[in-house]
Amino acid sequence: MRKLFLALGASALIGVSPAQADTNLSIATGGTGGTYYPLGGGLAELISNHIEGYSAVAEVTGASVENMGLVHRQDSDLAIALADTVHQAYNGGERFNGNKLDVLAIASLYPNAVQIVTLADSGITSLADLAGKTVSVGAPGSGTEVNARSLLEANGLSFDDFEVRNLNFNESADALRDGDIDAGFWSVGPPTSSIVSLATTRDISLISLSEEEIANARADVPVFAPYELRAGAYEGVDTAISTIGIPNVLTVNNAMSDELAYQITKLLFEKVEDLRAIHPAADDTTVEFSLESTPIPLHPGAIRYYEEVGATVPDKLRE
Repeated sequence: MRKLFLALGASALIGVSPAQADTNLSIATGGTGGTYYPLGGGLAELISNHIEGYSAVAEVTGASVENMGLVHRQDSDLAIALADTVHQAYNGGERFNGNKLDVLAIASLYPNAVQIVTLADSGITSLADLAGKTVSVGAPGSGTEVNARSLLEANGLSFDDFEVRNLNFNESADALRDGDIDAGFWSVGPPTSSIVSLATTRDISLISLSEEEIANARADVPVFAPYELRAGAYEGVDTAISTIGIPNVLTVNNAMSDELAYQITKLLFEKVEDLRAIHPAADDTTVEFSLESTPIPLHPGAIRYYEEVGATVPDKLRE
């Protein structure tokens, strides 16, 4: 019997040579309650099905800041992150202690909206009303935490003005539902599943930013842009909400081969309808949005695709 097992093992080894085995790619995303994970999972499936010699898997992570470290160290092959975090990583910003990371862009996928959610009866209707409350600012090291800090500090507030909770999207929704926090920040493509689910069990409201607050935020963080969350995006939220949006960027390490970067970029845009079927945030995944919104240079393989389809790549997106 032992000889039979050994023979079977040898046959298996002979049957799958290293040349035949797929190279597995890791895609760093975020928590399961946000948009990064389903879109990353969709992209992983596309890669596995359509790029010969490769398979891919989406990894749950702490999102933007952690993802930049993962792709820099090549612990992940691709990573999705918010534009301000990507910009800091490439340029050696404060969040990365002045260290410039080895990261280039493939595309901008869709804009996030900074969504500040509370219960309808909380009495919280403005940023200033957060003072003295208990507020989730996102998972530690996440883009949500970075955006929350930037928005508040641009408008004369800080994390010192309230009791901070560092909760991911699902945890924030649960804590609001249970009355453990008064409000929570989400920086994610709407509508996001964790808020949708919360709105089915509790009456919620979202804080609208004033024109001045939006202008202050944009002055401090140029990658911010005005964004209007449509009325009805969530159950019970019947008016449009003024806030800020920020692109989400698909990134890779500088060392990725030009051919693989080209194949991924081509696949992303040619099969984008598959991603739109997974999440409506991918409605904004277009060549035009990508070239208008990406905050750092593109990988040469990605540039090859954009030029191939006749797009003009701005000089600022070339290294």
